[in-house]
Amino acid sequence: MTTPRRKFLQSLAATGGVLAFSTRPPALLAQAAREAKAPAPDGRILVLVQLAGGNDGLNTVAPFADDEYRRRRPSLALGRDTVHKLNDSLGLHPQMEGFKELFDAGTVAVVQGVGYPNPNRSHFRSMDIWHSARPDIEHKRDGWMGRAMDAVARQLSGRAPGLALGTARLPLALVSTRVTVPTVRSLEDYQLQLGADTPANLKLRRRMMRELAGNPASSDTDLDFLRRTAGTALDTAEKMSAIARDYQSAVAYPETGLGQRLKTVAQLIAADLGARVYFVTLDGFDTHAEQEGAHAALLGQLSGAVTAFAKDLKAHGLDKRVLTATFSEFGRRVKENGSLGTDHGAAAPLFLIGSAVKAGVHGAHPSLVDLDQGDLKHHTDFRQVYATLLERWLGWPTQAALGGKFAPLPVI
Repeated sequence: MTTPRRKFLQSLAATGGVLAFSTRPPALLAQAAREAKAPAPDGRILVLVQLAGGNDGLNTVAPFADDEYRRRRPSLALGRDTVHKLNDSLGLHPQMEGFKELFDAGTVAVVQGVGYPNPNRSHFRSMDIWHSARPDIEHKRDGWMGRAMDAVARQLSGRAPGLALGTARLPLALVSTRVTVPTVRSLEDYQLQLGADTPANLKLRRRMMRELAGNPASSDTDLDFLRRTAGTALDTAEKMSAIARDYQSAVAYPETGLGQRLKTVAQLIAADLGARVYFVTLDGFDTHAEQEGAHAALLGQLSGAVTAFAKDLKAHGLDKRVLTATFSEFGRRVKENGSLGTDHGAAAPLFLIGSAVKAGVHGAHPSLVDLDQGDLKHHTDFRQVYATLLERWLGWPTQAALGGKFAPLPVI
């Protein structure tokens, strides 16, 4: 027999009325309910920043002292007097002044030559490979971080394990079969949605949810899970309302898309909701033509947003808990093309930012003459970076997430 209370809770789950969660079948809800007995995580947080389109690593961390660099890029090569020097041979793009400041403060690690064997130069396929960490499987049903969350589902039960911000669709990397990861466009969207009605009726619905969520546990695992989900949603929505109203950033974030998304991430971290992973994207790196201006603007946006985020976290005493990592689906070709741009390539550097990193440049810069069909050869598998983030930072197992054993890097 279906009681009114049970019907009400079921309708909340069916319509997404609790939060904007990606939905999961009832059987998995029951399984998650049975596994909700593990201790809380230790509070470390990972922020993933996707540079979508294929970031030109050669003009991000430029080998300014290499004559081959200028020969291959007569128009696009950065001058040795314009870059922010990291050492005697490498420098950051001129628009990355903030990254250089963080580098000098000992909170940036540059990981060189990252890629994977037999690189694919298609945006969609290569991004799938980075998101799934399974180059051997073409059709994906879950992502590397989603599988990592599956492995620690008991620890994560009862809270949102991660969040994707600024997108309507959950990134493949976070797709899981055992836990639910929400995706939200903005902080205002991360609120309890009870539908359109009069203020009195909305107040009554909220009170009913609170009463139902507070009922004692029963033998019905599906119903218990829905009750606890309703309670979590109410608590989260109340926290979000307070954070949106009261949070004071310690710095002025850039008025850019990425800047505002990372400001939201800082607000959510300060709310202490228990999420372990945040995912944001900066798009536009497919610079086939007239690259110079567009790439400079993108790297300026990246540097300004991440620098503000790092300073805000530090001012609020949160910097030791947070590690930020960038990635892109591939780099660009070594030789510039006839349109003053660069085409799809392979290996590229990525950044790890946080108080816990071993700052500096890690790994040799790939050769500009020993190439793979005109592209840089990788020497560090991206799954080693993922293993580092999972094992050394989050403390999560890696083998199931990555489809094998990959040695972590000595960068944390």
